[in-house]
Amino acid sequence: MQSQKKHPQLFSFEFYPPKTEEGVVNLQIVHNKLAELNPDFFSVTFGAGGSTRDLTFDTVVAIQAKGIAAAPHLSCVASTKENIRAILQDYQDNGIAKIVALRGDLPSGMMSAGEFRYANELVEFIRQETGDYFQIHVAAYPEVHPQSMSGNEDFKNFKRKVEAGADAAITQYFYNAEAYFYFLDSCERNGINIPVVPGIMPITQYTQLFRFSEMCGADIPRWMRKRLEGFGDDRASIQAFGLDIVSTLCQRLLDSGAPGLHFYTMNQAAPTLAILENLNR
Repeated sequence: MQSQKKHPQLFSFEFYPPKTEEGVVNLQIVHNKLAELNPDFFSVTFGAGGSTRDLTFDTVVAIQAKGIAAAPHLSCVASTKENIRAILQDYQDNGIAKIVALRGDLPSGMMSAGEFRYANELVEFIRQETGDYFQIHVAAYPEVHPQSMSGNEDFKNFKRKVEAGADAAITQYFYNAEAYFYFLDSCERNGINIPVVPGIMPITQYTQLFRFSEMCGADIPRWMRKRLEGFGDDRASIQAFGLDIVSTLCQRLLDSGAPGLHFYTMNQAAPTLAILENLNR
């Protein structure tokens, strides 16, 4: 953890681009509440194969216009150098200076990944096209990417992204702090000292959490899973338990030297605000 302690503790929040007018209004309300905490940036996700490209762009520009930096996700799957170049130029033209560079998932039925196979190739391309203009964030998987052949291969993939020019990393969410600490030990053994910010998923309902975790490879410890299952449909108890668990996790991470926290808000303000209140932030 020594390499992480030299970095300032920064906080950021992730949104997904709304697809309805009601969703737009809700996100404006959520954004305004979280903006009062003066985060380092808001990130905005990018659908598989660029399926939410325009929605992501519109959301990012609207957030940036309100005075806090926005960081769009950029997926290279099913993309060409030409369209990635155009997207980068659009973001530069609008003063966007942060990018979350990802490989992304193949849309259903699509067999080819496009001109980019891996996220490190996207990072390298961004550097070639724009130099040091963008601060590039990449993904890290303390519990190993679900499609990786092994933990060692997954870490090699992460190292390639760093060597290609990544400035910082955001982890997939986790509830096992030891996985994060071990990942950082591996970084230090390999000379990697960029900030690796823990991704935090508040717990508001069990079914949704279980589904997301199955998809992204995040482990829900058995004791946690059993407690959550035991609450049944008692959502208030699930939320109270989740708030306690996640707040304790966040405090431990920060006390150990984590360079901040990145919250997967699911376009809700209350769960994240409750955790940060527990942390006296």
